[in-house]
Amino acid sequence: MASLQFQWSGLRCSPLSSSIFSKPSPFTQHSHNHKRLSIPILNSIAISNAQNKERVKLKQLFDEAYERCRTAPMEGVSFTIEDFTAALDKYDFNSEVGTKVKGTVFYTDANGAVVDITAKSSAYLPLQEASIRRVKHVEEAGIVAGLREEFLIIGENEADDSLILSLRSIQYDLAWERCRQLQAEDVIVKGKIVGTNKGGVVAEVEGLRGFVPLSQISTNMDVEELLEKELPLKFVEVDEEQSRLVLSNRKAIAGNQAQLGIGSVVTGSVQSLKPYGAFIDIGGINGLLHVSQISHDRVTDISTVLQPGDILKVMILSHDRERGRVSLSTKKLEPTPGDMIRNPKLVFEKAEEMAQTFRQRIAQAEAMARADMLRFQPESGLTLSSDGILGPFTSDLPEEGLDLSEVPPAEE
Repeated sequence: MASLQFQWSGLRCSPLSSSIFSKPSPFTQHSHNHKRLSIPILNSIAISNAQNKERVKLKQLFDEAYERCRTAPMEGVSFTIEDFTAALDKYDFNSEVGTKVKGTVFYTDANGAVVDITAKSSAYLPLQEASIRRVKHVEEAGIVAGLREEFLIIGENEADDSLILSLRSIQYDLAWERCRQLQAEDVIVKGKIVGTNKGGVVAEVEGLRGFVPLSQISTNMDVEELLEKELPLKFVEVDEEQSRLVLSNRKAIAGNQAQLGIGSVVTGSVQSLKPYGAFIDIGGINGLLHVSQISHDRVTDISTVLQPGDILKVMILSHDRERGRVSLSTKKLEPTPGDMIRNPKLVFEKAEEMAQTFRQRIAQAEAMARADMLRFQPESGLTLSSDGILGPFTSDLPEEGLDLSEVPPAEE
């Protein structure tokens, strides 16, 4: 029995697989497939219904808005038609030629600059209208993006209805006004020589080009040598209507020469060298330093002593105001003969001291000349004071005149 029991207990049935019970029947599987197919369809129908409802709602809003605009367009609007008209009047833009407008440079290119002037159409500043002076790019005239300036409307581009602007025209008017003011004040100005012709030279002043006749040029230099140089000038005629601007170098020189005295020391720069001497610019005046007045020692080649551009001190020997000619000397400033050749620095250091000595010699020579005149012409009724000034006879002088033995000799 025990063995039978043992054998019976050893018999075991394998457990039933769960897949047998979980495996759906054909009918159950068909039911599940039907559910899987129906869910997307239901979702699609729901979305379509929601979209249709949204379209209907939007159409209803549109119809209401359209009806409201048709029947009561200003209902609920605080900005009235009168306000809109007033705003148009306030910001009305005048685009007629000759009108000045404020604008801001938007960007620049090789041919000019685009300018925002708050108009319906754009505006353009051509390169040739960017400045009264000739420039290769608008930036040379200070025209850069962001610059706000006043412009003048000078035309319209028919191709794109854009406006054409100008700064040159505004600057041109201001330049003429400035020249009229300078003429009224009789001011000396600097003018750059930019051209020549048979009758004179062309000088640029305040951005305008003026004419300087040859008769009004106070220099011995050839007109071709004056190109690109600056000359002191005064205004002779300023006529904007006739576009006539006439200048004079001679009048400017005469004004400067009034401040020059014989024996005075001035600083100048060497402008050019000639076989007979050097032309020195002394504050806008061209003076001649003759080769014989450079040094006590003989100078055979001026270029060994001076070069164009050298700065030096010279003494005024003489000047002809009418002809605008000034004679200069460094020879009179030499402490010892030949210093201008061997040690020009010493000459310039001692210039004022040597000039003072020269003036004293001149004063003594004049005093002796006056004394000689009184000695030989006592009937003139004049006498010489201790200061070398001619005046009437005084009671303390002998009637026969001045004793020349008391006149001190000129000191070397």
